[in-house]
Amino acid sequence: MKFMKLGSRPDTFYTTDAVRTVSSEVSSDLIVQVKGSRYLLHKFPLLSKCLRLQRICSEYLETSQHQIIQLPDFPSGIEAFEVCAKFCYGITVTLSAYNIVAARCAAEYLQMTEDIEKGNLVYKLEVFFNSCIIHGWRDSIVTLQSTKAFPLWSEDLGITSRCIEAIASKILAHPLKMSLSHSHSRRVRDDISCNGEESQRHKPTTKGWWAEDMAELGIDLYWRTMIAIKSGGKMPSNLIGEALQTYASRWLPNISSKVKANKEAASDSDSDSSSDATSKHRLLLESIISLLPSEKGAASCSFLLKLLKAANILNASSSSKMELARRVALQLEEARISDLLIPSLSYSSNVLYDVDIVLTILEQFILQRQSPPTSPPRSKRGLEKRRRSRSVENIDFEFQESRRSSSASHSSRLKVAKIIDGYLQEVARDINLPLSKFIAIAETIPDFSRLDHDDLYRAIDIYLKAHPILNKNERKKLCCILDCKKLSVEACMHAAQNEKLPLRVVVQVLFFEQARAAMAGGKVAELPCNIKAILASHGIDPSRPPGPLSTTASITADDQWSLSGLKSPKSRISTLKMKLAADDDLDEKYMNPDVMGRPSKFKAFRALPVKPKRMFSKFLSTSEKN
Repeated sequence: MKFMKLGSRPDTFYTTDAVRTVSSEVSSDLIVQVKGSRYLLHKFPLLSKCLRLQRICSEYLETSQHQIIQLPDFPSGIEAFEVCAKFCYGITVTLSAYNIVAARCAAEYLQMTEDIEKGNLVYKLEVFFNSCIIHGWRDSIVTLQSTKAFPLWSEDLGITSRCIEAIASKILAHPLKMSLSHSHSRRVRDDISCNGEESQRHKPTTKGWWAEDMAELGIDLYWRTMIAIKSGGKMPSNLIGEALQTYASRWLPNISSKVKANKEAASDSDSDSSSDATSKHRLLLESIISLLPSEKGAASCSFLLKLLKAANILNASSSSKMELARRVALQLEEARISDLLIPSLSYSSNVLYDVDIVLTILEQFILQRQSPPTSPPRSKRGLEKRRRSRSVENIDFEFQESRRSSSASHSSRLKVAKIIDGYLQEVARDINLPLSKFIAIAETIPDFSRLDHDDLYRAIDIYLKAHPILNKNERKKLCCILDCKKLSVEACMHAAQNEKLPLRVVVQVLFFEQARAAMAGGKVAELPCNIKAILASHGIDPSRPPGPLSTTASITADDQWSLSGLKSPKSRISTLKMKLAADDDLDEKYMNPDVMGRPSKFKAFRALPVKPKRMFSKFLSTSEKN
């Protein structure tokens, strides 16, 4: 860092009886009071360089040996005043980025300009600032930080704006040159190995070298500097996103625990200080959100979700939350389930996680991808053996680009479906989660985005275990979102012995599983015609092998699928017979006139072609023979 020395005389200032004075053969004749401190000085050296003191002394008549001057609105501290006083006496003073702002404001206040003496302190400070301070990276950062103590004076003197311009120009000129970074250089010096070689963990990365040094600034100065950098138009958006992430990790760590502690303190005593801290963090967060680049992928999805979690905790504005939700939706396929588990701070409900914000993200995701991927029509002219014009080639190129974009969009839908099913498995354990919220999130995912329903079934099973008090109608409503035709063999085997499922769902699962098993065994020709008709009416292709069971979330031991007792076809056949027997008993009970004419539980199931009992008995006999 640069520094400048002024004066040549040794320091003769000393303190006696709480008064600062200078040793001299001439008796003092001036008392200056600054910030509660008293200085016993001499008029001649001070008045010859300080126009303000000269004017004040001329306004007062000398009534005593010592003339007293009070400076209640002095902008800087006593250290800055002492620098100015020592400069007047010719005593050596050292100036650097740490004290130049205070000294410059003090010199301006005392009017130590060229109007009263050539080569005065203001001139020397300006020369040092323009020739040295703003040309050094670290000097510019430190100087800009020190302007926070004197915001109005620094703005009027142009110190703040000049520092911001200098910092922005250096970053735009060398966005990836790490040797300029003070923080990086300090880490490298501290991480030199015994043989003098630099550690591997500090090799050049894509991260901006300036991010950590910039993170030391307060949010006001940081925001202005980032605006200057973005207005330059040369900075890659991903570097800006990484810099914002570095700043957020510096100033918003463990925000949830801090706010929780503040809430506990607020319930016990006065919460003015905690409220001020929350407001300060909220302002900081909303400023970071306003600086996010508009390009997709500039900030990672994980970082955006962490900002959204902080916004939820700090009760940020609805516009800030909506902006984050929109940005997360643009790259939702990159999200992790743990990042989507945003704590709920609602006083009206005791749910663990804020599922409403996730539902908002999903709605934004669907809106951004309205039309499902479709295969474009083929052109008959492609078969003709003639040279195509350049316009046709351009159209074909655009068509291929559109097709690739559509394929990528469909791939993102498949990934999001997996993520949301895993998310449902986590939130399903919350005993206070309403059924309507669970169903709303599950139904937001389009049906074509789920290649199988194994993960969705797992989430439903976990929800049923965590909510044993659900009545029959609620359980039926929950299972309506499940497509039994999209369950794998393993999932079907688990569902067949799941006592929490409605009987209608179990019968459907067993029917589809048995039909698929029979056709997979090569006995397609021996299947009755009515069974084939039912399979065709439901769009089932039993010849297609089921996909592997996916595991998108960690499942506890209680939620693992137990397959004991369902390993052999005989076990499945017997289970099917028992379920159908129970179904028959229910049908007879519901058809009894004494039951007040209530409709059958399997009215829709019996509406299938051919009589169900006759069809199932024939189907079971065929399977047993095989």
